Amino acid sequence: MDIAPTPRTSAPDALELPAIQALAAADMAAVDTLIRRRLASDVVLVNQVAEYIIGAGGKRLRPMLLLLAAAALGRRGDAGIGADAHQLAAVIEFIHTSTLLHDDVVDESDLRRGRSTANAVWGNAASVLVGDFLYSRSFQMMVELDRMEVMRVLADTTNRIAEGEVLQLLHVRNPDTDEAGYLRVIERKTAVLFAAATRLGALLAGADAAACDALHDYGLNLGYAFQIADDILDYASDAGTLGKNLGDDLAEGKATLPLIHAIAHADAATRATLRAAIEHGDSGAMPAVLAAIHASDSLGYSRKRAGDYARAAERALDGLPGNEYLAALRGLARYTVSRDH
Repeated sequence: MDIAPTPRTSAPDALELPAIQALAAADMAAVDTLIRRRLASDVVLVNQVAEYIIGAGGKRLRPMLLLLAAAALGRRGDAGIGADAHQLAAVIEFIHTSTLLHDDVVDESDLRRGRSTANAVWGNAASVLVGDFLYSRSFQMMVELDRMEVMRVLADTTNRIAEGEVLQLLHVRNPDTDEAGYLRVIERKTAVLFAAATRLGALLAGADAAACDALHDYGLNLGYAFQIADDILDYASDAGTLGKNLGDDLAEGKATLPLIHAIAHADAATRATLRAAIEHGDSGAMPAVLAAIHASDSLGYSRKRAGDYARAAERALDGLPGNEYLAALRGLARYTVSRDH
């Protein structure tokens, strides 16, 4: 079941992804340049691993959100968006990248964005330690800005992300994970960094508390929508499009929303099969799992939940003055639930 786009009323039109990328292109190029300059270390292995994962590309969605939020609330002027915004966007990307390095070690993943993970190439120890380097470099860059409210947001956010990693570990191979428990994990693992990016953009723009809260709510809901949509793809895409092995979540014993919903709506025999697949991380059970997910329309339910969060993200923007950057934020909410990778 496809998510219908939010009806357009007096709110500004939502931009399509190519227009959003074009709007942010100059600032994103400046952020990429800064990222590569601040990756530099006199330890060769740090450079190799960090460049490998940063150079893999990806959507750079989180730093883009910070830049768009700042511009939407009036930060952009004749002098551009500002070097401090570029620096904070790079900080957000470093934090995100460090979590990817750690995630792949914990999950024992061997494929990300269509190529071998860093831990598959250099081993777990190097990946964990370079992840630590990126975390500490992000805090060096944050302190350089000398703004306590910025440091407080990022310190709280990284702590919540670490909690999310531990919380997810507790749910691995746990067939009793319910939707509420699943949402608690993705709040900390994904949504809080989206919310930090958009709140920081608002702070840089000098927005008042209400506008900062609105951008925080937008980012938080967008993060929920993004992760649910990502989890849907593990059961509805293919490895070539997705850039990772299809069924990885099942092999890692992760009960994500499509599977949680299927378990709740299956007959007793099917429920036992699904629970065993989670308990044993049995990717060989994928055909049975897919059959159960389709029989209960669990992908439709999950798409609806992702759409609910995407629409909540858009509603958070309703009280803000319309401009092309706000339209870009609306467009990202819609893109999040329509993407195929």
